Amino acid sequence: MAAIDDLIAQVPEPLRGRLVEQVKLLTERKQFGLVFQDHMPEAIEVPGLPPRRDDIVRLRGDDAETNFLVKFLRNGVAGVVEVSGTGEVVGELAEVHTSKLTVVKNFGEPIYAGLKSVGRIQRGGDKPFHAVIQGENYYALETLLYTHQGKADVIYIDPPYNTGSSDWIYNDRYVDGQDAYRHSKWLAFMKRRLEHAKRLLKPTGVIILAIDDTEQARLKLLCDDVFGEQNFLANIVWQGNVKNDARFSGDGIDYMLVFARSREALIEHGATWRELKPDVDKVFDAASRAWRESGGDSTKASRALKKWWSLQPKGSPVLASKHYAHVDDVREGEPYFGSPLMSPNFRKNLVYELAHPQTGRPFKTPVNGWRYAPESMKEMIRDGRIHFGKDETTLPLKKVYLREVSVQTVVPSFREDRRSAGKHLEDIIGSREFPFPKNTDVVARWINIVSGYNPEAVVVDFFVGTGTTTEAVMRMNAQDGGRRQSIVVTNNELASQTARALKKAGHLAGDAEWEAAGIFQKVTRPRIEAVVTGFRRDGSTYSGGFNENVEFFELTFEDENMVALGRRFAAIAPLLWLKAGGTGSVISDVDPAGWALNSDCSYAVLFDAAYSAGFIENVRDHVGTVRHAFIVTNQESAYQQIARELPPQSSSFSSTRLYDDYLRSFQINGKD
Repeated sequence: MAAIDDLIAQVPEPLRGRLVEQVKLLTERKQFGLVFQDHMPEAIEVPGLPPRRDDIVRLRGDDAETNFLVKFLRNGVAGVVEVSGTGEVVGELAEVHTSKLTVVKNFGEPIYAGLKSVGRIQRGGDKPFHAVIQGENYYALETLLYTHQGKADVIYIDPPYNTGSSDWIYNDRYVDGQDAYRHSKWLAFMKRRLEHAKRLLKPTGVIILAIDDTEQARLKLLCDDVFGEQNFLANIVWQGNVKNDARFSGDGIDYMLVFARSREALIEHGATWRELKPDVDKVFDAASRAWRESGGDSTKASRALKKWWSLQPKGSPVLASKHYAHVDDVREGEPYFGSPLMSPNFRKNLVYELAHPQTGRPFKTPVNGWRYAPESMKEMIRDGRIHFGKDETTLPLKKVYLREVSVQTVVPSFREDRRSAGKHLEDIIGSREFPFPKNTDVVARWINIVSGYNPEAVVVDFFVGTGTTTEAVMRMNAQDGGRRQSIVVTNNELASQTARALKKAGHLAGDAEWEAAGIFQKVTRPRIEAVVTGFRRDGSTYSGGFNENVEFFELTFEDENMVALGRRFAAIAPLLWLKAGGTGSVISDVDPAGWALNSDCSYAVLFDAAYSAGFIENVRDHVGTVRHAFIVTNQESAYQQIARELPPQSSSFSSTRLYDDYLRSFQINGKD
């Protein structure tokens, strides 16, 4: 270390201090465990954000990624000087038109985000809106920390697998298999996002991370570090397609690492993972249908159910429940099997006389007596749990209902052909623009399991890609009438080959041609639109659609001074709406009345403290409905006084001071 210390001593400040810190971190790490370079800073270009004085900018399309500092702005022209990675000026002042510049943001530098609506579909009545956000996911996560901190029941993510095939971007460059630091860059990339994700989860929240062999081991160690190894719940193994020409194993395995925000909180909440036995719902449907068609005759219905069982294909997993072949008349249409009532062991108190309820004559008592004591037997007879034959010559049976034993412990491995997911996506949008989408049924199954089948779960995905998670949540709602809400994020990233071709043709990020080729525009949005409305973009019918609401947004970057002055309310209005639950209309403009309630009265905004009396009166008129009150004032004392006068609402009611709370939130969340 002495040689390294001598070399560091020759480095000028402030870089020397940062080097000392990083070396200290490395020397403190244990021999075994996760060791990777942080690769600071991670930065992105932000096309469309107007440059300001003292911003770092680059020339659009500059492959060398040379940074410049904006010294002045005048009539659409910026005066810029080249700067080094440490911020030192290394070039002469030059003037460049702002249209040729792109602002660069380093992670750890606060941003102030807004949302711009680019489309809304409303078919779900008063259900919460699903939000689909196009934007860089790290900054989108900072935004969601303002709207959803501590509110997510489940986070499901399918991050880039880092296979070496240029499937993800770090510092605005595709990372390929030749990059010697691709694993540590990927870990640095993931760590920053997972630290934010952790804060989104409820105390009982769970995160599912899909991954393959390339990074599975490293991701597990990273999650142990971020979430705590005591909060690890499962490593689920998904065996997909098998390569028959593989030299060693058939491969085709993906994983889903599952971590709790707090395993202890989950246990205290009574959480258990259970699911229906394979295809058991088909038995319920068959029994219910037999009951209806028999006109409520259990004997005829039972014969029909037995015939249905005889037609099931050999090897079907549902055959494990074949002995549930009777249809009950007490619990109308419920399948059950009759369990013998003889005791396996002799006990004196189990030897008693039991009479047939119709004939009144006693059954022949079994040698060891009955299985249940007299009082228990009477209770079961009273509840209709005992099946009696036509007379006392046939021993009674206990009804064991399939529904009572229809769930099983979750098995952490399964087989599912992945090819069906690609065909499903192709059927929706008419092309295979994205070759490896996730399987909707698989995503829905595991979200349902880890959320305890919560019909009002809030589900977040900040690597949503083609939109599988949103479709999965909608399908879950359609199946059980739930009101689950998905909040998902995708960038508008291009495949590396497409990006190269567009650059060669003279198009750059931010150009219409470039943006039209991105995944959000070509796949995510068209897919979700077709799934909800039932119609593809070419006008052809895909399905009957879903009774759901969804809104599409673009992430914007705002000037904090303009926000503080109240001049960018329209940009942050969707954030307030999402923070209040995302139901009803968005209060999108400052109301001349001085305050406003949205259409379903789920939230209210006071724009001017001078109108607080009317605001308070109207909030009082909607006690139990208003979930959030936003109060615009520069004075903390005025905010506290108005907040105290608001009537007690539901336990989930809260109030927020604008714009101080918004600005402070992004200042805190932006610290890396």
